[in-house]
Amino acid sequence: MLELHSPAWLFAAPLCLAPLLRGRGRVPVASLAALPARQTLRLLLAPLPELLLSLSLALMLVALARPQAVERERQQEKLGVDILLVLDTSGSMEAEDFKLKGREVNRLEAAKDVIERFAEGRPDDRIGIVVFGEEAFTQLPLTADHRSLPAFLRQIQIGMAGERGTAVGDAIAVASQRLRALEAPERVAILLTDGRSNAGQLAPIQAAEAAATHGIRIYTIGVGGGGGGRRGLLGFFGGGGGDLDEASLKAIAERTGAQYFRADDTEALREVYATIDKLEKSPAEVEEVVHAEERFHPWALGALGALLTSLALSETVLRRLP
Repeated sequence: MLELHSPAWLFAAPLCLAPLLRGRGRVPVASLAALPARQTLRLLLAPLPELLLSLSLALMLVALARPQAVERERQQEKLGVDILLVLDTSGSMEAEDFKLKGREVNRLEAAKDVIERFAEGRPDDRIGIVVFGEEAFTQLPLTADHRSLPAFLRQIQIGMAGERGTAVGDAIAVASQRLRALEAPERVAILLTDGRSNAGQLAPIQAAEAAATHGIRIYTIGVGGGGGGRRGLLGFFGGGGGDLDEASLKAIAERTGAQYFRADDTEALREVYATIDKLEKSPAEVEEVVHAEERFHPWALGALGALLTSLALSETVLRRLP
């Protein structure tokens, strides 16, 4: 990218008109009586020295502004936060008691929209996704390449990890295993659910205590209006919970040194993720390395060439008598 190192010099551009104004009204002959009856080539070229001098000044100003070919490179010296977004996809998440852009959407769709915006605001962190229902598995491993995250979020659907249960403990265990596998100064899981744990092999508190021993903080978010809202087929027949166990979610957060939040609508959910964003400041050290190559030389040489040509013409073929 071409940039100017000292663009303030361009404010002197009006000075480039000075040679033209100085030469206006001058006659390139000794007296008016000597004027020829018709125009000659010498008379037509008479303003050329002033034009070249103006051009020389303009080129010199651009050279003084120092055009540079600049390349910027971001170098991350230190890892940021490792964040796993743990998302409930059980049947109860199909309840349509949230809104996006004025239309009713289910809890999962609202959560996916808010999560995408949350990730966009943390470019220096590694982010991954774990989904859970009756089972729990990693949908997106921890990665610093956030360009792939929207595509993985679109693939998340109700019931993809099982429709009829909510394995909160197993979800915490999967997230903890992923977070332990990579070294980072800060490791965080953000668990979002609308139900109580009624499936899986591990109790949520047991899994949370194991995560705490590895320094993993688990923020918990309870969503939904107490089980209300219009439901789809999975919500009616699959269940997956829907009866929010706030006591358990609070205990999980407390055991791991984090916080519990409740969100009954989309705006509240956005505020929850904004709060977590402020609480979990990224310790990543990002340095921007700038490579600049000077490009003023052609402009300076052009200015010198125009100046010398102007002087040469003024002292030879276009010389004016005093």
